[in-house]
Amino acid sequence: MSDSGHSQPGLYGPDRRRRWNRDKELGPPGGPQSLSGPGRERDYGPWDRERREPTEEPVGSMMQKTPIILAKPAGRLAPAPAPAPPATAPPPMEKPIVLMKSREEGKGPVGASEGAAQLPTAAAKGEKEGQRPTQPVYQIQNRGMGSAASSSTMDPVVGQAKLLAPEKMKHSIKLVDDQMNWCDSAIEYLLDQTDVLVVGVLGLQGTGKSMLMSLLSANQPEEDQRAYVFRTQSQEIKERGGNQTSGIDFFITQERIIFLDTQPILSPSILDHLINNDRKLPPEYNLPHTYVEMQSLQIAAFLFTVCHVVIVVQDWFTDLSLYRFLQTAEMVKPSTPSPSHESTGSSGADEGTEYYPHVVFLQNKAKRENFCPRNLKQMHVVIDKIMMHSHLKYKGTLSMLECNIFPGLPYDYLDTEVNLFLLPFADSDADDTFPRAAPGGGPLFSLLPGYKGHPSFQSLMAKLRSQIMSMARPQLSHTILTEKNWFHYAARIWDGVKKSSALSEYSRLLA
Repeated sequence: MSDSGHSQPGLYGPDRRRRWNRDKELGPPGGPQSLSGPGRERDYGPWDRERREPTEEPVGSMMQKTPIILAKPAGRLAPAPAPAPPATAPPPMEKPIVLMKSREEGKGPVGASEGAAQLPTAAAKGEKEGQRPTQPVYQIQNRGMGSAASSSTMDPVVGQAKLLAPEKMKHSIKLVDDQMNWCDSAIEYLLDQTDVLVVGVLGLQGTGKSMLMSLLSANQPEEDQRAYVFRTQSQEIKERGGNQTSGIDFFITQERIIFLDTQPILSPSILDHLINNDRKLPPEYNLPHTYVEMQSLQIAAFLFTVCHVVIVVQDWFTDLSLYRFLQTAEMVKPSTPSPSHESTGSSGADEGTEYYPHVVFLQNKAKRENFCPRNLKQMHVVIDKIMMHSHLKYKGTLSMLECNIFPGLPYDYLDTEVNLFLLPFADSDADDTFPRAAPGGGPLFSLLPGYKGHPSFQSLMAKLRSQIMSMARPQLSHTILTEKNWFHYAARIWDGVKKSSALSEYSRLLA
């Protein structure tokens, strides 16, 4: 501006005016902005960009972090930019998060189903496996059930059924049939436990073996004989002189005692059946009586190997051929190692490595004079003299004196007490043939029963049962056998007895 106050053309020309208008529209840095004008969108300064970015940054960052936090499946995500590969790292973090959630909630099936719908298939399987500790009912039922424990869908009824005892037997079944073949049906009634006692029986025809085994196992003397677990001879079979049992019958009680009833040894009825029916003999036997004797020896040798107690029944005293047969069966029995070296109790000699069972001589249908102390002593002496060279444990394990049958006799009355037991007739309790007290002897003596000379049949039977069931149970082999192991062991012994070279040589000598 000049001294006169007029404007100068150089200072207030068109160029100066244009610059002033532009600065007015834009304003100074930090000053108010002009919201109008044609150049508002293209003439933003750097300070305007910095002021507008903070309001837009949260939106952009949310869109970029969403797939990382929610871990949505790849199909639902938008086209992944360049930094998309890090999205594959979160799956290892998903499993611990889901597992912790399932343990905390415990009873939250809704949350578990929502997580399974959002996660991949592998994550869903991991969730199911993680829920198993929250279901203890499956762990309790599957405990000790082998491969079934890996399945979480085990039926509780199946788990309880495996803990139940086998079904109680109501009648005997075949262990060896009449053709001398082994039967496997008995395995269904056996358990995997080692506390088992095996009792077998041998005897001639009609001596009462089946009745004795029925009374020892499950029946009472007052019951009907048709309900016995081992079938006894019917009246028709008795009249024609036949035998009831063929082969070997099997029965096991709830006390885990196995009873083996056998066909009669040296049976004339079996020999008669072979001769009259033209039954074909095995090729290794030429004569019927040789085949019958070899059958009896096979059964006796089998019982001497697989039984703890063998009862030898006879109904009169005594048959020397029976003792000769027992010694022959002892000679041809399979050689089985014994786990312990014990003395026989008979001759005092060491029995080496052979196993021998306890043998009990049962005098069935004994008469009153058999219970006389003098006759009883003579019977013990005779049996001891006959069996003195035997390794069978025929004395020292059963005593009639210790069970108070003869209360007036001392325990040392018998010098050599063998395993002998006497049983009277089963119907002797109802027999009225014994003399009773005289009617004029007074009111008290007229009511007393007659003198029998021995205790009742029921009393003697109970004492015999208690003594047999309390006998020692030595190991049958070098290992401890369970019930099922005994069954397989007995099957091998029976197969070995039928193929025994000693029995084959003995049968050749008989022919």
